[in-house]
Amino acid sequence: MSGNTFGKAFAVTNFGESHGPAIGCVVDGCPPGLELSEADLQPDLDRRRPGTSRYVTQRQEEDKVEILSGVFEGRTTGTPICLLIRNTDQRSKDYSEVARKFRPGHADYTYLEKYGLRDPRGGGRASARLTAPMVAAGAVAKKWLRLKYGTRFRGCMQQIGDVAIPFESWEHVPNNPFFAPVADVSKLEAYMDELRKSGDSCGARLRVTASDMPVGLGQPLFDKLDAEIAYAMMGINAVKGVEIGAGFGCVTQRGSSHGDSLTPTGFASNNAGGVLGGISTGQDLEVSIAIKPTSSILVPRETIDIEGQPTQVITKGRHDPCVGIRATPIAEAMLALVVMDAVLRHRGQCADVLPPLTPIAASLG
Repeated sequence: MSGNTFGKAFAVTNFGESHGPAIGCVVDGCPPGLELSEADLQPDLDRRRPGTSRYVTQRQEEDKVEILSGVFEGRTTGTPICLLIRNTDQRSKDYSEVARKFRPGHADYTYLEKYGLRDPRGGGRASARLTAPMVAAGAVAKKWLRLKYGTRFRGCMQQIGDVAIPFESWEHVPNNPFFAPVADVSKLEAYMDELRKSGDSCGARLRVTASDMPVGLGQPLFDKLDAEIAYAMMGINAVKGVEIGAGFGCVTQRGSSHGDSLTPTGFASNNAGGVLGGISTGQDLEVSIAIKPTSSILVPRETIDIEGQPTQVITKGRHDPCVGIRATPIAEAMLALVVMDAVLRHRGQCADVLPPLTPIAASLG
């Protein structure tokens, strides 16, 4: 199976299955000399891990990360960093009923048609559990970028199902299980409680940003920074849509308002989402993603079995009624991996470039 490595100069190779003994990744290309320990990676894994509230899967995994290589006496050596997360709370018997049936919306059918066999336990490689190693790798990138450029990555929930979430303040995001930027989440709690009782699921919309960005990242043609971002976000389980900056909203804008005016003191707006011609402007990267409803639900659905006969399927076990709830740290990590890879590639080609103009501020504010 190919397609398990993300990035070029900062390459992350993901391995493992949802119900295997462990999952993890190998990070290759990290610059040497970065102070790094498990304590740098664990906070983001704790934000993503299951079982943290009644609104997510009750699978109890510590998601404790182990650094097996690439770090000596507390610093990265420039050699591959192997990160391991052991699985400790699998219930493979929960999937015995669906082993011979295809769950609508899941990868069961496509996996079997492509490989001739599949691992039905938690979805195998198709499981969102495989995002945990990417969160760990993203934490490495986050730390290096913060120390080198001051770059910060933040994400929040914009909508759960039918419930739109207005933006109040980033300070609210870590104070509720929804990563919602609002002080009062009672409406979200009521919505999710009703959804859980129904046995159904819903989708979500998330926002993820990168601030204090370097200027000049990305290429003008096939490796555009925004194209790399879209590729990364679509690599997250259940993501079905990506917007950069104004996104689809630009359809109703005029050129006179969509173009972000440049002034000596900064950009007047950021409809471009921090990227022009595939190259970063130094403004905040602004990304929004749409996540589909969870495919594993308790509602009976029509399907077929491996003999092609009609049947019904109910997916028992422990599943997120909305996978978007735990997706914020995943989206942050993937954005950090894109930026890290772009920085190293830019440094390799353009480190000696002396721009004739001092970069202007990201905004007038």
